[in-house]
Amino acid sequence: MEAAKRKRNPAEYEDDEYDTFKPPPPPSSAAANGGIDLSLLEALEKSQQNPVEVLDIKTVKKLVLAFERRLKENIAARLKYPDQPEKFADSEVELHEEIEKLKILAGGPEFYPELVNLGTIASITSLLNHENTDIAIDVVGLLQDLTDEDVLEDNDEPAQILVDSLVENNALELLVQLLGKMSDSDPDETAAIYSILATVENFIEVKPSVAELVCERTKLMKWLLTRIKSSTVNQKRLGQLNGVDALLQAVAMYKSKDPKTPDEEEMVENLFDALCCLLMPLENKEKFVKSEGVELMIIIMNQKKMCYGSAIRALDFAMTNYPPACERFVDVMGLKTAFPAFMGKASQLPLSKKNKKRYKEELEERLVSLVASLFGGILRGSRRDRLLSKFVENECEKIDRLMELYMRYSNRVKLESERFDQLELDDLEMDEDEKYNRKLEAGLYTLQLIAVILGHLWTSEHPRIRARIDLLLKQQKLTKQDVKDILQEYHDNIGDLEGPEEKERGQSKIQRFISSF
Repeated sequence: MEAAKRKRNPAEYEDDEYDTFKPPPPPSSAAANGGIDLSLLEALEKSQQNPVEVLDIKTVKKLVLAFERRLKENIAARLKYPDQPEKFADSEVELHEEIEKLKILAGGPEFYPELVNLGTIASITSLLNHENTDIAIDVVGLLQDLTDEDVLEDNDEPAQILVDSLVENNALELLVQLLGKMSDSDPDETAAIYSILATVENFIEVKPSVAELVCERTKLMKWLLTRIKSSTVNQKRLGQLNGVDALLQAVAMYKSKDPKTPDEEEMVENLFDALCCLLMPLENKEKFVKSEGVELMIIIMNQKKMCYGSAIRALDFAMTNYPPACERFVDVMGLKTAFPAFMGKASQLPLSKKNKKRYKEELEERLVSLVASLFGGILRGSRRDRLLSKFVENECEKIDRLMELYMRYSNRVKLESERFDQLELDDLEMDEDEKYNRKLEAGLYTLQLIAVILGHLWTSEHPRIRARIDLLLKQQKLTKQDVKDILQEYHDNIGDLEGPEEKERGQSKIQRFISSF
């Protein structure tokens, strides 16, 4: 009866609106143990063992001293017993615990300058190279916490002091080296990869100039390239993270100047490699156009600096199977920039310090691909007329150049085919796929694209264009059947990487060219 008369709290009345019957509550732990609440006793005991420390200068020095002591003990144990892990295992557990305790410092960014003055940053960063990867990963977690954006809010000066010290103590290089040791197949190491990248991003958030140091002093770009080259998922994910715009901003620094050192030159090449990889998915091509990437590449080409060829390559990736990029290219006077290079005028081609002959060949191949993309992306209207007019102006000199390239690449492919015949005479057989791949390496793909461009020109039914193609074929003792044969081989080898519908669409287009000839 007394239980029925007890005063109920308001929450119980609210619950009654939804539940008319409630079972009696279970007896409390205190009642079950003679009025003593064991959970409260346990919590009290824990709090006495691990008292909450007030974060002040004294606490910072105490934490640092304990950490340095455990680090010294671990180094000594490893030196004394290098081949007996059981002898230094305990010291590593203790070191791990001290690293974890240092995370409390994230609650007081105003003490970061003191952390730097105590010389602790050098000790912390040295552990990124620890033989025990788990210890290195502990340090990554610590650095991520200390540099977290939420932690550093309204603490700009202490944050910059910390990041400056970390950079000075080679944290960037050590973080990226550790990245190379991590495996995607291990869940813990996958989490560590995320933490490393997040930490580097935190550094850049605090001090944007760190981005240049990352590219100049580490192999992070190469690591990223290996992750995005063969993974469409990673390409799309990086695009969603504003990767296209970030890379455009990075390469924009070199629109009117050349890299000063070999390392800087390699960095710029890596930036363009990454940009081209990102431009494979359709949604990233769209981001490229929206971020005025087409305009930037044309500016770089007009400046005729070392990035000239890289800009052409990026445009080629952006315009392949993406009409909006082709349309933008024509609208911003890209034809006026691209066709002098297509004509192979020496004064228009800034040559690399490397193999100049191969550099010119690569430019030719990219420009042929770019022109083929333009024809594939601009099928009608005034833009198409402007494109076709380029092949009529100056007495059809662009068609002359096209046939010059046709003959050169045709001869290279013939030479490769003759090598196959010789190999077969020597009883070294090659299957058809291997033969086709060898011909592609010898220049067959560029020859096929030239034939595709000729197909576009022929189907325009422009009388001067057709007359010029006929004349040049006769001069070279060729017939339209020779062009048709190249187109037929291209038709037969179109893959279905983009799906069966895209394959059928591509084959139908080539078949129209074959029929028109």
